[in-house]
Amino acid sequence: MAASATDKAFVEFERVQKSYDGETLVVKDLNLTMPKGEFLTMLGPSGSGKTTCLMMLAGFETATHGDIRIGGTSINNIPPHKRGIGMVFQNYALFPHMTVAENLAFPLEVRKIGKSEREEKVKRALDMVQMGQFGGRRPAQLSGGQQQRIALARALVFQPELVLMDEPLGALDKQLREHMQFEITRLAHELGITTVYVTHDQTEALTMSDRVAVFNDGRIQQLAPPDKLYEAPENSFVAQFIGENNTLTGKVETLSGERCTVRLDSGELIDARAVNVSAVGDRTKVSIRPERVEINKDRLSPDAHTLKAEVLEFIYMGDIFRTRLRVAGTDEFVIKTRNAPDQVRLERGQQIEIGWLAEDCHALDA
Repeated sequence: MAASATDKAFVEFERVQKSYDGETLVVKDLNLTMPKGEFLTMLGPSGSGKTTCLMMLAGFETATHGDIRIGGTSINNIPPHKRGIGMVFQNYALFPHMTVAENLAFPLEVRKIGKSEREEKVKRALDMVQMGQFGGRRPAQLSGGQQQRIALARALVFQPELVLMDEPLGALDKQLREHMQFEITRLAHELGITTVYVTHDQTEALTMSDRVAVFNDGRIQQLAPPDKLYEAPENSFVAQFIGENNTLTGKVETLSGERCTVRLDSGELIDARAVNVSAVGDRTKVSIRPERVEINKDRLSPDAHTLKAEVLEFIYMGDIFRTRLRVAGTDEFVIKTRNAPDQVRLERGQQIEIGWLAEDCHALDA
């Protein structure tokens, strides 16, 4: 679900800035709106400002400048416990001296909810995360994955309209992490909860989110649905940060509408889509995803420019073949091909030609 101008904004950041020392801005002029029910992930490297934004929304940090609103009401001066927001952290933050059921009942007691209603809500929340039989146990008697489910149930037990999650799956092993990604996404959509999720894991962001906000240096570099982010990055940072990517540098030689040709620094000419270049002679980094590189010339248009390549390494990965090539002066050019019955297995030292459709190669800022 992508937000459009007609969607009623539920969460809003308007010109928000944050500085801890009065000089350096860790969040710079952030503008962001989310409609109700959206699952939005804030993605970026350490120090990019994503967690600070989450903490300002939660009320654990105060914005230096700007306004944060939930449902049209400014929350800048509302304390965290009165914002009605569910929180899930990486370290679970469960009370060790309480049973699972008591942990879940605690946020309901704080809200002065009666005993019978509390018990009903706790049971429903535990069933929601398939932990109905564990109410009498203490956190120390649970595995990491079970503790994470309880932390999630506690965030959902009082039926908040907004849930914030800060690297909640960071401590889990790969298989359990992937399982929990689908569980969290399913629950969020089934319950219609607006979710803001913070991670530095790109795969997690792409598989879970309606939209992803890519942060770097205190700013959102691009805000888009996962497929657009991956297939149409707007700048070099996003192209490099999201998924695997090949980069070649050069100058724009011809420019016609959305198409351009680029003269690489190694001398070859290639076709690209003009995304973040504006004039002939502009320096550019061109970005091409490994799975969009074509080794079968019959699949390219007759006038497509191709490059000579030498196979340096062939890696069998089960479902795909990953091949590293020497192309246009770089030894780190990677292609990925599907393990199909008719797929060619390239051999080290083999000389081949590669190419691509112009729309799959993006001429970005240098």
